[in-house]
Amino acid sequence: MPVFALETEQEEWAGRLRALAVDRLRPLAEKGEPGRVNRPLLAALGELGLLERLFGSGALELCLLRESLAYGCTEAETALALQGLGAHPVLTAGNAAQQERWLPAVRQGTAVAAFALSEPGAGSDAAALALRAEPDGGGWRLSGEKRWISNAPEADFYTVFARTGEAAGARGVTAFLVPADRPGLTGEPLDMLSPHPIGSLAFDRVPVGPEDLLGEPGRGFAVAMNTLNLFRPSVGAFAVGMARAALDAALAHTARREAFGGVLGDLQAVAHRIAEMATRTEAARLLVYAAAGAYDRGSPEVPRRAAMAKLLATETAQYVVDHAVQLHGAHALQRGHLLEHLYREVRAPRIYEGASEVQRTVIARELYRDAAGAAGVAGVAR
Repeated sequence: MPVFALETEQEEWAGRLRALAVDRLRPLAEKGEPGRVNRPLLAALGELGLLERLFGSGALELCLLRESLAYGCTEAETALALQGLGAHPVLTAGNAAQQERWLPAVRQGTAVAAFALSEPGAGSDAAALALRAEPDGGGWRLSGEKRWISNAPEADFYTVFARTGEAAGARGVTAFLVPADRPGLTGEPLDMLSPHPIGSLAFDRVPVGPEDLLGEPGRGFAVAMNTLNLFRPSVGAFAVGMARAALDAALAHTARREAFGGVLGDLQAVAHRIAEMATRTEAARLLVYAAAGAYDRGSPEVPRRAAMAKLLATETAQYVVDHAVQLHGAHALQRGHLLEHLYREVRAPRIYEGASEVQRTVIARELYRDAAGAAGVAGVAR
């Protein structure tokens, strides 16, 4: 197994990003309305060249970018990641006209992208989606509903996955690029625990044509999975950034908070808890980097490694933030406290882009498939 260690230049770049997130991006985030798209923040990400880096990066650099921004400003990290998630299918499967129309504006932060996969009855089971694409002349009409869609209903365009009926399950799914001003497309925001811009979309015979296709009819599920395979390790990086921020806050607090004749850090129970938080965070961080490295090498192990990275990192972040709140006591329960903010933020990644239970299913499936393959090879050898 390869050993993963960051180069000095990568560590220094990540440090600059953390400082930039605190000094430049957090003030813009604090001026925004929770649960709504923050266009000034997006524009700043574009001006700073970070959206350009998002589209020109490999998986490891994407992870460093998301981890570093999450440490200093979770809103900036989320805004950047949602641009990538919504526009990556256009980058990889879009035609020249689609790319020329939308990608420059996405990179500049002047157009908002969204990834519209989940539905009321098709969240974790993405292949079960029911949004219909009914033939209409040379094109289709989209009818149905999407829910829990990031940046909806304020996005400028949506990467939409619908059922065109070539076959059952994943084989009947087609990807479309749907501008927000198409007739029959409406939406409303959802009030979520995490302060992210998320909403629902209603499609009332929304017209799409061959020029709106992302890839080929019936091949849309592959477009979705290719996007998720890239972004799953970096969801883990988002979680690691939050865990590191919570750990540093807990370290600082327990090193100076006086109690029982000393500081909290003098208590073995507290010191051991800090040690456990730090160890789990570092383990998750290394697993995220390993998954990103596998993606950049084109390894066939990407689905398993990406699922492991997202699973461990998001579950670890929940653990670390929860214990950091406990160590702070009532201070961390006040609105506006860093840990109060992280406590609301950290819950969502265990569900977004494949819940923890789905990741465990993916991991087990890949392990059993590898074991079956190895057994078959051994049988032939005998």
